[in-house]
Amino acid sequence: MTGFSSVPPTTLADVLGRSQVMDIGIRPLWGPPPRVAGPAFTVSCPPGDNLMLHAAIYRAEPGAVIVVQSGDLDYALAGGNVCAVAHRRGVAALVLDGLIRDLGEVREIGFPVFARGVIPIPGTKTRLGTHGASVICGGVTVRPGDVVVADEEGVVVVPGDRHDEVLAAAQAKLAEEEAESLDDWERAHRAKIEKALAAHDFTD
Repeated sequence: MTGFSSVPPTTLADVLGRSQVMDIGIRPLWGPPPRVAGPAFTVSCPPGDNLMLHAAIYRAEPGAVIVVQSGDLDYALAGGNVCAVAHRRGVAALVLDGLIRDLGEVREIGFPVFARGVIPIPGTKTRLGTHGASVICGGVTVRPGDVVVADEEGVVVVPGDRHDEVLAAAQAKLAEEEAESLDDWERAHRAKIEKALAAHDFTD
């Protein structure tokens, strides 16, 4: 998504705080993955079933990040062909609170998937979930149109109604860091650390 693709998750985490950062279980399944940034296409799948994710790859717009609430660690939500079709249709990435299979195929085509892991057995396709509703993925509430930014550092969710504010703050922070030399950073950092230690009467 315009603007956010040049902002690392670390900077966004500094701006947004812990509540918008998915837990460490949602991680890239091959790496290093490219940074992805796009609007969330939200999906919920009942445990053991992947019908709604498989439907989503035909409904998400190019550039979207499909974000799935599942929490199921017994069955795969997607495999190589599903990821290949999503990739071919322009989906930016999958971010899944669950598992996939066929990781080698996914890695070979270079399709970014952030999930809890891999299991070889697929889920069923018999139960409806939702598209376009709020979901919880990696402990973060994700709404349609929120901006999802992910790379090897983790996954951050930017609320859609704070898009401009967060982007401006993140770009300002990046510009400030770019202008600061390592010597400048070390000087300021050491002063900050010594002040914090002194507050505890640490003098060693």
